[in-house]
Amino acid sequence: MRILFTADPELPVPPVLYGGIERIVASLITEMRLRGHVVGLLAHPDSSAEVDWQAGWPGAASQRWQDTWVNLQAMSHAIRDFQPDVVHSFSRIAYFGRHLLTGLPKVMSYQRDPAARTTGWAARLSGKSLVFTGCSEHIAATGRNAGGRWEAIPNFIDPKKFTFVSSVPEDAPLVFLSRIEPIKGCHTAIAIAKASGRRLLIAGNRVESGTAAGYWEQVIAPHLGKNGIEYVGTVNDEQKNRLLGQAAAMVVPIEWEEPFGIVFAEALACGTPVISCPRGALPEIVDEGRHGFLIRTVEEGVKAVARLNGLDRTACRRRVEERFTVEMVTRNYLALYKELNHQTQEAF
Repeated sequence: MRILFTADPELPVPPVLYGGIERIVASLITEMRLRGHVVGLLAHPDSSAEVDWQAGWPGAASQRWQDTWVNLQAMSHAIRDFQPDVVHSFSRIAYFGRHLLTGLPKVMSYQRDPAARTTGWAARLSGKSLVFTGCSEHIAATGRNAGGRWEAIPNFIDPKKFTFVSSVPEDAPLVFLSRIEPIKGCHTAIAIAKASGRRLLIAGNRVESGTAAGYWEQVIAPHLGKNGIEYVGTVNDEQKNRLLGQAAAMVVPIEWEEPFGIVFAEALACGTPVISCPRGALPEIVDEGRHGFLIRTVEEGVKAVARLNGLDRTACRRRVEERFTVEMVTRNYLALYKELNHQTQEAF
């Protein structure tokens, strides 16, 4: 099968530093080629993923209409030159242009809440030739409200990059690992740790602009260096592996509808239970009482910490191996491609 992947123009595939979607696309490309498929890529011109065909977006900003226009043309040229059996877009749906009206099989993947008006129009124009996917059932369910066919296919990690730790000491610390902003709930993690009498290691990027700029200085910094609350800074992949592996639990009590949250799967891959909230995709990642706890208050968080010894860290690792690997996700996407090709051949 000839598969054309697209990613937004801002970051290369794979990214040099941060870029979760670009890492997802790079891993899918590798896995598809290992399975014998011919893969093309339309993305940032500096993309270094090994593919069979590649082109770069001429427009550098996905939110600028002038760049959208030239990128729309670039998509049309890529389809003409590569002749894909299916186009799998992780970029802007507008780039499909006139191809929304054709029988070309198309998959449009969303990592965040979709715009109902845009997806609704695209679904009506494309009919059976377009399928939407969300990185969680939460995202897919949101998209279905506007119409079209939506499938939930989760994000994934490589479990081999994370060391499974079968047990930790009784005094193992709790860990908060995420961006340090209000919606990620670092302040709640601190409150839970203090009330539980447990150490808390905080890791992640500080938000230094916008409405969350004062959050660090006013809400987080006053607690550091006291009661076992420490900030360890940002962490690379190796440091993240060590940090999560030594933790009794990762505590990230989110205050928003998390689309997926790869860090939760990364914690489980280390055997580390998750304490978070029942919002967004978290109920799809964590089975309550098995891989961690989904709480609503600080008091519930304290009770969850007290119950951590009753969890099987092996079950946490198994959850990732069964649900959130590139092999599993690739099989799901390939099945969707084949079904989409069959449907479009019948319809057109």
